[in-house]
Amino acid sequence: MVVESRPSAGSRAKSAGPGPTRPARRRRGAAQPYTLYLPAAVVYFVIFAIPTAMAFYFSLTRWTLFESEFVGLENFRDFFEDQSLRIGLQNTLIYAVVTSGLKVVFGLMLGVLLTSKLRTSGFLRSVVFFPVLVSTVAVGITFSVLLRPDTGLVDKALALFCVSGTDWLGSAETALLSVALVDVWKGVGLATVIYIAGILSIPPSYYEAVAVDGGGAWQRFRHVTFPLSWPATSSVVLLSLIGGLRSFDLIWTMTRGGPGFSSDVIASIIYKQYQAGFYGLSTAGNVVLFVLVTLLILPLSWFLNRKEVAS
Repeated sequence: MVVESRPSAGSRAKSAGPGPTRPARRRRGAAQPYTLYLPAAVVYFVIFAIPTAMAFYFSLTRWTLFESEFVGLENFRDFFEDQSLRIGLQNTLIYAVVTSGLKVVFGLMLGVLLTSKLRTSGFLRSVVFFPVLVSTVAVGITFSVLLRPDTGLVDKALALFCVSGTDWLGSAETALLSVALVDVWKGVGLATVIYIAGILSIPPSYYEAVAVDGGGAWQRFRHVTFPLSWPATSSVVLLSLIGGLRSFDLIWTMTRGGPGFSSDVIASIIYKQYQAGFYGLSTAGNVVLFVLVTLLILPLSWFLNRKEVAS
Protein backbone atom coordinates (compact mmCIF):
# COMPACT_ATOMS: atom_id res chain seq x y z
CA MET A 1 0.00 0.00 0.00
CA VAL A 2 1.32 3.41 -1.03
CA VAL A 3 1.07 6.14 1.60
CA GLU A 4 0.74 9.63 0.12
CA SER A 5 2.76 12.12 2.09
CA ARG A 6 1.37 15.64 2.64
CA PRO A 7 3.69 18.59 2.18
CA SER A 8 4.72 20.29 5.37
CA ALA A 9 3.99 23.93 6.21
CA GLY A 10 7.57 24.90 5.46
CA SER A 11 7.49 23.27 2.03
CA ARG A 12 4.18 24.98 1.21
CA ALA A 13 5.68 28.38 2.11
CA LYS A 14 8.68 27.66 -0.10
CA SER A 15 6.52 26.49 -2.99
CA ALA A 16 4.44 29.70 -2.82
CA GLY A 17 7.36 31.56 -4.28
CA PRO A 18 8.91 34.87 -3.25
CA GLY A 19 6.59 37.64 -1.98
CA PRO A 20 5.96 39.93 0.98
CA THR A 21 4.86 38.30 4.20
CA ARG A 22 1.70 39.32 6.02
CA PRO A 23 3.44 41.58 8.62
CA ALA A 24 5.31 43.35 5.82
CA ARG A 25 2.08 43.94 3.90
CA ARG A 26 0.45 45.21 7.07
CA ARG A 27 3.27 47.68 7.73
CA ARG A 28 3.19 48.85 4.13
CA GLY A 29 -0.58 49.34 4.30
CA ALA A 30 -0.30 51.28 7.55
CA ALA A 31 2.37 53.61 6.12
CA GLN A 32 0.54 54.27 2.87
CA PRO A 33 -1.91 56.92 4.24
CA TYR A 34 1.02 58.99 5.52
CA THR A 35 2.28 59.43 1.97
CA LEU A 36 -0.77 61.61 1.35
CA TYR A 37 0.74 64.16 3.73
CA LEU A 38 3.86 64.44 1.58
CA PRO A 39 2.68 67.25 -0.78
CA ALA A 40 1.51 69.37 2.17
CA ALA A 41 4.77 68.67 4.01
CA VAL A 42 6.81 69.80 0.99
CA VAL A 43 4.81 73.02 0.72
CA TYR A 44 5.14 73.63 4.47
CA PHE A 45 8.91 73.21 4.44
CA VAL A 46 9.44 75.27 1.30
CA ILE A 47 7.15 78.16 2.24
CA PHE A 48 7.46 78.25 6.04
CA ALA A 49 10.12 76.09 7.67
CA ILE A 50 13.08 76.86 5.38
CA PRO A 51 12.45 80.66 5.20
CA THR A 52 12.02 80.75 8.99
CA ALA A 53 15.33 78.97 9.53
CA MET A 54 17.01 81.33 7.06
CA ALA A 55 15.54 84.34 8.86
CA PHE A 56 16.97 83.14 12.17
CA TYR A 57 20.38 82.75 10.54
CA PHE A 58 20.38 86.10 8.72
CA SER A 59 19.29 87.85 11.93
CA LEU A 60 22.76 86.99 13.22
CA THR A 61 24.51 88.56 10.22
CA ARG A 62 25.03 91.90 8.57
CA TRP A 63 23.98 91.07 5.03
CA THR A 64 23.27 92.44 1.59
CA LEU A 65 22.05 90.71 -1.54
CA PHE A 66 25.54 89.42 -2.36
CA GLU A 67 27.40 88.97 0.92
CA SER A 68 26.90 88.49 4.65
CA GLU A 69 29.04 88.89 7.76
CA PHE A 70 28.31 86.99 10.97
CA VAL A 71 27.89 89.43 13.89
CA GLY A 72 26.19 87.23 16.49
CA LEU A 73 23.63 88.94 18.70
CA GLU A 74 24.71 92.45 17.74
CA ASN A 75 21.57 93.05 15.63
CA PHE A 76 19.31 92.13 18.54
CA ARG A 77 21.24 94.44 20.87
CA ASP A 78 20.89 97.33 18.42
CA PHE A 79 17.21 96.57 17.88
CA PHE A 80 16.40 96.68 21.59
CA GLU A 81 18.40 99.89 21.99
CA ASP A 82 16.20 101.66 19.42
CA GLN A 83 14.50 104.59 21.14
CA SER A 84 11.23 104.05 19.28
CA LEU A 85 10.98 100.38 20.26
CA ARG A 86 9.29 101.03 23.60
CA ILE A 87 6.62 103.19 21.96
CA GLY A 88 6.23 100.68 19.12
CA LEU A 89 5.79 97.76 21.53
CA GLN A 90 3.24 99.68 23.58
CA ASN A 91 1.31 100.72 20.46
CA THR A 92 1.39 97.17 19.12
CA LEU A 93 -0.18 95.75 22.27
CA ILE A 94 -2.79 98.52 22.47
CA TYR A 95 -3.68 98.15 18.81
CA ALA A 96 -3.99 94.35 19.05
CA VAL A 97 -6.13 94.42 22.21
CA VAL A 98 -8.46 97.19 20.96
CA THR A 99 -9.02 95.68 17.51
CA SER A 100 -9.50 92.10 18.74
CA GLY A 101 -11.80 93.17 21.58
CA LEU A 102 -14.04 95.29 19.35
CA LYS A 103 -14.19 92.58 16.67
CA VAL A 104 -15.38 90.09 19.28
CA VAL A 105 -18.07 92.47 20.60
CA PHE A 106 -19.37 93.70 17.25
CA GLY A 107 -18.95 90.32 15.58
CA LEU A 108 -21.05 88.64 18.25
CA MET A 109 -23.73 91.35 18.11
CA LEU A 110 -23.96 91.19 14.33
CA GLY A 111 -23.87 87.39 14.40
CA VAL A 112 -26.89 87.30 16.74
CA LEU A 113 -28.70 89.90 14.65
CA LEU A 114 -28.05 88.21 11.31
CA THR A 115 -29.14 84.78 12.57
CA SER A 116 -32.49 86.14 13.72
CA LYS A 117 -35.61 86.09 11.58
CA LEU A 118 -34.89 89.11 9.39
CA ARG A 119 -36.17 89.29 5.84
CA THR A 120 -33.02 91.07 4.69
CA SER A 121 -30.55 88.94 6.64
CA GLY A 122 -28.96 87.52 3.47
CA PHE A 123 -28.40 90.99 2.02
CA LEU A 124 -27.08 92.33 5.31
CA ARG A 125 -24.62 89.45 5.57
CA SER A 126 -23.19 90.41 2.18
CA VAL A 127 -22.95 94.07 3.21
CA VAL A 128 -21.17 93.23 6.47
CA PHE A 129 -18.69 90.91 4.77
CA PHE A 130 -17.95 93.22 1.82
CA PRO A 131 -15.17 95.27 3.54
CA VAL A 132 -13.19 92.06 4.07
CA LEU A 133 -12.89 91.68 0.29
CA VAL A 134 -11.57 95.21 -0.27
CA SER A 135 -7.81 95.76 -0.47
CA THR A 136 -6.31 97.02 2.78
CA VAL A 137 -4.33 99.68 0.94
CA ALA A 138 -7.48 100.90 -0.81
CA VAL A 139 -9.28 101.08 2.54
CA GLY A 140 -6.38 103.04 4.04
CA ILE A 141 -6.30 105.57 1.21
CA THR A 142 -10.08 106.00 1.26
CA PHE A 143 -10.27 106.64 5.00
CA SER A 144 -7.26 108.95 4.84
CA VAL A 145 -9.38 111.16 2.59
CA LEU A 146 -12.52 110.77 4.71
CA LEU A 147 -10.66 111.69 7.91
CA ARG A 148 -8.98 114.83 6.61
CA PRO A 149 -9.55 117.83 8.90
CA ASP A 150 -12.25 120.28 7.76
CA THR A 151 -12.56 118.86 4.23
CA GLY A 152 -13.10 115.21 5.16
CA LEU A 153 -16.58 113.70 5.07
CA VAL A 154 -16.35 112.66 8.74
CA ASP A 155 -15.77 116.21 9.97
CA LYS A 156 -18.50 117.53 7.67
CA ALA A 157 -20.95 114.98 9.04
CA LEU A 158 -20.05 115.95 12.61
CA ALA A 159 -20.51 119.63 11.74
CA LEU A 160 -24.17 118.92 10.91
CA PHE A 161 -24.64 118.05 14.59
CA CYS A 162 -22.67 121.11 15.71
CA VAL A 163 -19.71 118.94 16.72
CA SER A 164 -16.26 120.20 15.82
CA GLY A 165 -13.98 117.61 14.29
CA THR A 166 -10.28 117.14 14.80
CA ASP A 167 -7.23 116.08 12.85
CA TRP A 168 -7.87 112.40 13.33
CA LEU A 169 -4.66 111.16 11.72
CA GLY A 170 -2.49 114.19 12.44
CA SER A 171 -2.93 114.21 16.19
CA ALA A 172 -0.77 112.03 18.39
CA GLU A 173 -3.75 111.38 20.68
CA THR A 174 -6.15 110.08 18.02
CA ALA A 175 -3.99 108.65 15.20
CA LEU A 176 -3.56 105.11 16.53
CA LEU A 177 -7.17 104.81 17.69
CA SER A 178 -8.47 106.09 14.34
CA VAL A 179 -6.51 103.45 12.44
CA ALA A 180 -7.68 100.79 14.91
CA LEU A 181 -11.34 101.69 14.29
CA VAL A 182 -10.82 101.47 10.53
CA ASP A 183 -9.23 98.05 11.07
CA VAL A 184 -12.31 96.97 13.04
CA TRP A 185 -14.62 98.21 10.27
CA LYS A 186 -12.69 96.19 7.72
CA GLY A 187 -12.29 93.00 9.73
CA VAL A 188 -15.55 92.69 11.66
CA GLY A 189 -17.17 90.97 8.67
CA LEU A 190 -14.94 87.92 9.06
CA ALA A 191 -15.65 87.77 12.79
CA THR A 192 -19.38 87.98 12.03
CA VAL A 193 -19.21 85.07 9.58
CA ILE A 194 -17.41 82.94 12.17
CA TYR A 195 -20.05 83.79 14.77
CA ILE A 196 -22.90 83.06 12.34
CA ALA A 197 -21.44 79.60 11.71
CA GLY A 198 -21.04 79.01 15.44
CA ILE A 199 -24.57 80.16 16.32
CA LEU A 200 -26.22 78.17 13.54
CA SER A 201 -24.48 75.00 14.79
CA ILE A 202 -26.26 75.25 18.17
CA PRO A 203 -29.10 72.67 18.36
CA PRO A 204 -32.57 74.34 18.42
CA SER A 205 -33.58 72.11 21.33
CA TYR A 206 -31.57 74.31 23.72
CA TYR A 207 -33.56 77.38 22.74
CA GLU A 208 -36.79 75.39 23.04
CA ALA A 209 -35.81 74.40 26.58
CA VAL A 210 -35.28 78.05 27.53
CA ALA A 211 -38.64 78.98 26.01
CA VAL A 212 -40.38 76.24 27.99
CA ASP A 213 -38.89 77.68 31.18
CA GLY A 214 -40.28 81.09 30.25
CA GLY A 215 -36.96 82.67 29.28
CA GLY A 216 -36.77 85.63 26.94
CA ALA A 217 -34.21 86.88 24.44
CA TRP A 218 -31.67 87.83 27.11
CA GLN A 219 -31.89 84.40 28.76
CA ARG A 220 -31.43 82.70 25.38
CA PHE A 221 -28.34 84.76 24.72
CA ARG A 222 -26.89 84.45 28.22
CA HIS A 223 -27.48 80.74 28.80
CA VAL A 224 -27.34 79.32 25.27
CA THR A 225 -25.89 81.54 22.55
CA PHE A 226 -22.91 83.02 24.34
CA PRO A 227 -21.57 79.88 26.11
CA LEU A 228 -22.20 77.50 23.20
CA SER A 229 -20.61 79.86 20.67
CA TRP A 230 -17.36 79.87 22.67
CA PRO A 231 -15.43 78.01 19.93
CA ALA A 232 -16.28 80.89 17.58
CA THR A 233 -15.19 83.41 20.21
CA SER A 234 -11.91 81.56 20.65
CA SER A 235 -11.25 81.61 16.90
CA VAL A 236 -12.08 85.31 16.57
CA VAL A 237 -9.87 86.26 19.52
CA LEU A 238 -6.86 84.33 18.23
CA LEU A 239 -7.17 85.44 14.60
CA SER A 240 -7.80 89.08 15.51
CA LEU A 241 -4.98 89.19 18.04
CA ILE A 242 -2.49 87.67 15.60
CA GLY A 243 -3.58 90.12 12.92
CA GLY A 244 -3.32 93.05 15.32
CA LEU A 245 0.18 92.13 16.49
CA ARG A 246 1.36 91.80 12.89
CA SER A 247 -0.54 94.78 11.52
CA PHE A 248 1.44 96.99 9.17
CA ASP A 249 -0.20 97.80 5.82
CA LEU A 250 -3.16 99.80 7.13
CA ILE A 251 -1.04 101.76 9.61
CA TRP A 252 1.61 102.51 7.02
CA THR A 253 -0.95 103.58 4.43
CA MET A 254 -2.80 105.94 6.76
CA THR A 255 -0.14 107.44 9.06
CA ARG A 256 3.29 105.93 8.23
CA GLY A 257 3.76 105.64 11.97
CA GLY A 258 3.20 109.33 12.58
CA PRO A 259 2.85 111.93 13.75
CA GLY A 260 6.29 111.34 15.18
CA PHE A 261 6.28 107.83 16.62
CA SER A 262 2.75 108.05 18.04
CA SER A 263 1.26 105.34 15.80
CA ASP A 264 4.41 103.31 15.16
CA VAL A 265 4.11 99.58 15.76
CA ILE A 266 6.86 96.96 15.72
CA ALA A 267 6.17 96.08 12.07
CA SER A 268 6.49 99.71 10.93
CA ILE A 269 9.73 100.12 12.91
CA ILE A 270 11.12 97.04 11.17
CA TYR A 271 10.13 98.43 7.78
CA LYS A 272 11.81 101.77 8.50
CA GLN A 273 15.02 99.94 9.38
CA TYR A 274 14.78 97.99 6.14
CA GLN A 275 14.28 101.23 4.19
CA ALA A 276 17.42 102.62 5.79
CA GLY A 277 19.43 99.64 4.50
CA PHE A 278 19.85 97.84 7.84
CA TYR A 279 18.79 94.45 6.50
CA GLY A 280 20.26 92.34 9.29
CA LEU A 281 18.75 94.63 11.90
CA SER A 282 15.30 94.46 10.29
CA THR A 283 15.58 90.65 10.06
CA ALA A 284 16.36 90.53 13.78
CA GLY A 285 13.25 92.65 14.34
CA ASN A 286 11.17 90.15 12.40
CA VAL A 287 12.51 87.35 14.58
CA VAL A 288 11.63 89.35 17.71
CA LEU A 289 8.10 89.90 16.36
CA PHE A 290 7.77 86.19 15.57
CA VAL A 291 8.84 85.24 19.09
CA LEU A 292 6.54 87.86 20.63
CA VAL A 293 3.49 86.60 18.74
CA THR A 294 4.35 83.00 19.63
CA LEU A 295 4.81 83.76 23.34
CA LEU A 296 1.46 85.54 23.48
CA ILE A 297 -0.64 83.28 21.28
CA LEU A 298 0.39 79.81 22.50
CA PRO A 299 -0.57 80.32 26.20
CA LEU A 300 -3.73 82.17 25.16
CA SER A 301 -4.70 79.36 22.79
CA TRP A 302 -4.13 76.79 25.55
CA PHE A 303 -6.26 78.83 27.98
CA LEU A 304 -9.12 79.34 25.49
CA ASN A 305 -9.15 75.67 24.49
CA ARG A 306 -9.13 74.60 28.12
CA LYS A 307 -12.03 76.88 28.90
CA GLU A 308 -13.88 75.56 25.86
CA VAL A 309 -13.52 71.98 27.08
CA ALA A 310 -14.53 72.97 30.61
CA SER A 311 -17.65 74.72 29.38
